[in-house]
Amino acid sequence: MNIDDKATRFAAPDPKHDWIPGNLDLRDTWFPMAYSADVKAHPVRRIVHAQDVYLWREGGRVRAAEFRPGLAAATRPRPTAFTGGSGHYPVHERYGYVWIWYGNPDHAHEELIPLIPFLPADGVGIPRYTQRSVRFDAASPLSVENLIDLTHADFLHANTIGDGQSDSDVVEFSSTSETLTRTRIVTRKSVAPVMRWIGGVRAQYQDLRAVLHVHLRNNLCISYPSFEPGYAIPNVQPFVPVGRHRSRVDQTNYTVHAPAPFRWVMPRISYVIQPQDNSVLRPQNARYFEANQRRDLSSRFDAPGNRYRVLMARLAQRQREGDFSYGADADPAADISRLLGMKA
Repeated sequence: MNIDDKATRFAAPDPKHDWIPGNLDLRDTWFPMAYSADVKAHPVRRIVHAQDVYLWREGGRVRAAEFRPGLAAATRPRPTAFTGGSGHYPVHERYGYVWIWYGNPDHAHEELIPLIPFLPADGVGIPRYTQRSVRFDAASPLSVENLIDLTHADFLHANTIGDGQSDSDVVEFSSTSETLTRTRIVTRKSVAPVMRWIGGVRAQYQDLRAVLHVHLRNNLCISYPSFEPGYAIPNVQPFVPVGRHRSRVDQTNYTVHAPAPFRWVMPRISYVIQPQDNSVLRPQNARYFEANQRRDLSSRFDAPGNRYRVLMARLAQRQREGDFSYGADADPAADISRLLGMKA
């Protein structure tokens, strides 16, 4: 299938039907395909939108291709337009990840890699204990929408990050043509169990300011929850789309500024959270492909998620019409430190 066929088939849902996240295949974006530390001389295989990506190092330089290196030219799969017919993807290392460009290689520019302000750009010094990989049995946009939905955390993850009891709970959000930012401000929230038992927070209540910044094209979620008393837990969750029913997340929980043992244990919480989320995502993803099923419910916190759907549909429609450009309001490399609420 060539790049134009894929755009026609997957770029946007049929306007006559409901939102179907598995039908979205947005391109001209950078995907963080693997941790830099995992890419060595021996090739590793990843998948993005059902396409093979092989990553390896050669002479100290990272490489990315549609074929496994070492294959004779006659046995290699036919290169696609995603690599300009060369078989090799544009590739770059930043923030401890290996990124590949998914789309027209002529449009690949390093400044379109999203800025992650709390991670060192060169990746030097990022501890391995902050990096954990998980997988979800759902399309990436559905996983992102789940993260935007505030009610799911208090319901599914109460035993780790706390229940929904609080004095006030305010949700705000803003957006550009390429991003959505959701902010949740909670006062006198029940202390998160993980902070009480591992982080040593002995207060009965905490205030929480949690910011989630989503890059639409590549499902990259930059999160900055800050607890008082307690700690900030900056993290990155790149929901790389493996296919319509699977996504991979090479998550970085950058807890280096928290005290021990919290800084070491907190990243492992991914292995607790993932099964809880997946128990909801797996059956929900399947329902989108069953015509007679009721696909969606709603709550009072749905405004950010609804906005996310509108933005994704607009972006997908533009790509269906052949427009893959970034708008004047879109700068993936913009400094979002203040937006996240990071302290100077």
